[in-house]
Amino acid sequence: MRRFLHYCYNIWALLWFVLLMFIVLPLVLLSALGGKVKGGNLIYKLCHAWAATWYFLIGIKHREVYEAPLDRQRQYLFIANHISYMDIPCIVRSIHQPVRVLGKYEMVRYPVFGIIYRMAAILVDRRDAAHRAQSVRTLKAAIHKGISVFIFPEGTFNETPDPLKSFYDGAFRIAIETQTPLQPVLFVDTLDRMHYKGVLTLTPGLCRTVFLDAIAVKGYTMAQLPELKQKAYAIMEAGLRRYRTYTTVAAKETSVS
Repeated sequence: MRRFLHYCYNIWALLWFVLLMFIVLPLVLLSALGGKVKGGNLIYKLCHAWAATWYFLIGIKHREVYEAPLDRQRQYLFIANHISYMDIPCIVRSIHQPVRVLGKYEMVRYPVFGIIYRMAAILVDRRDAAHRAQSVRTLKAAIHKGISVFIFPEGTFNETPDPLKSFYDGAFRIAIETQTPLQPVLFVDTLDRMHYKGVLTLTPGLCRTVFLDAIAVKGYTMAQLPELKQKAYAIMEAGLRRYRTYTTVAAKETSVS
């Protein structure tokens, strides 16, 4: 019975997800006429309203935890851990300022959602070097126009038992080149709400976003990129361990032996 009820809940959540997308889609298409800056900002606000409504309808309680004050009038390069499809609605639910998200190109293949995703995110195909370079230029252009950007430095889902996978250089290279402060963000409950193994694993409950201390990059040079990347990694890893319990493979093997 419990499994049946869980299945019914997931169908309920999926139906509302699709219905809300159809409601938002015409508004997104109209907003796109406003151009990349004004139109893009309006599309992001629509996505925020969509996420807030969906959370309410499916029983997900959103909570933001600020370990340090966040100046919403300031521009940041947001970086976050990536472990679930629920990270996407969590972004638009949590960031309350103009932002552009670097997203995987593969997501555009989904009907309706792909149209909104294409207009709301800066897409990157990591298999194509030219496409990656164009994405970086687009991110820098957004920063130069006063818009924050959001990047998952792990690149894809972390399917390891550790808090984080290794980071790519891209986010830190852009931060140094544009002298934009890094703002670490933690999604500490999204794996509990939906496991990366399947979309029908959704459960209601708490979904927290934690904002850590911003990392100033003023004065950093490209030679110091590995140092900056390691600093961000250490801060985010320590933060995740404060909010979740992790058992590494090595620890499991030790306990067994």
